[in-house]
Amino acid sequence: MTTAITVHPEVSEAVTTGKPVVALESTIISHGLPRPENLRVAQEVETVVRSRGAIPATIAVLDGQILVGLEPEQLAAVATRDDILKAGVRDLPIVASRSGSAATTVAATSVIAHASGIDVFATGGLGGVHRQARDSWDESADLTTLAVTPVTVVCSGVKSILDVGATLERMETLNIAVLGYRTSRFPGFYLVDSGHDVTWNVDDPSEVADIMQARSALGLNAALVVANPIPVDTQLDPDLHDTTLAEGLSMAQTRGIQGKDVTPFLLDHFHRATHGASLSANAALIVNNADLAARIATARSLAADR
Repeated sequence: MTTAITVHPEVSEAVTTGKPVVALESTIISHGLPRPENLRVAQEVETVVRSRGAIPATIAVLDGQILVGLEPEQLAAVATRDDILKAGVRDLPIVASRSGSAATTVAATSVIAHASGIDVFATGGLGGVHRQARDSWDESADLTTLAVTPVTVVCSGVKSILDVGATLERMETLNIAVLGYRTSRFPGFYLVDSGHDVTWNVDDPSEVADIMQARSALGLNAALVVANPIPVDTQLDPDLHDTTLAEGLSMAQTRGIQGKDVTPFLLDHFHRATHGASLSANAALIVNNADLAARIATARSLAADR
């Protein structure tokens, strides 16, 4: 797969010399946030990563090229072009062979990052088990991909529109370790607390770096998820969240919206129904996760030098 990937020279040099690098997904830019906020947040995320001494490596597919690290004009293209698809792992060879353009999901970003020698990745929220999955069998490919891809993913839990409890059970089954960052509760994406516990927690990026080293020494291939709660002063009001979610689920059912269309529908409903409050929360948690990922990548780089 590496022959099909174009790694930005700055990223390549950093990987080769052991400097800290943070992979960033592009679906947030093209499909997760509205214009022009999406480009502003994408630029802020890269700036935050650099401010912590790490190199940002936003990943996307443009005109058939799988890119690891984007030039400013390429980042703008992902944010503004109307032909940007959403590509999971299974879609990558199809999009690339047809000279297409696509943003990469958590799963696709993880696979490309690992193939490029990058082991720390920041995102917003993971995909997971959907509500009513007993009937629909609807589960994000993020989970099965992370089960066999040894990256460290910093996120704010899984999207709160999903079945969080079932997702945590699946992660346990798939041997995906979960660390709560300065919390013993699993984050709820827009919310600090999803209502579920995490078994393990850490208080410092260096602890995560040590765990990454131990995972590598053991030859384990599953991802390590660092669940980083949204800052409490930027979370969505919990009552507003619950009301909006109930409304959105009811509307989706009434309109017959199913499968992969449910998540973008509900996220759009949140944006409209909360008058942009969910958008502000989403932007805040993405930047917060990038900041922590950069500190983890830096700690990992320092540990490797010892």
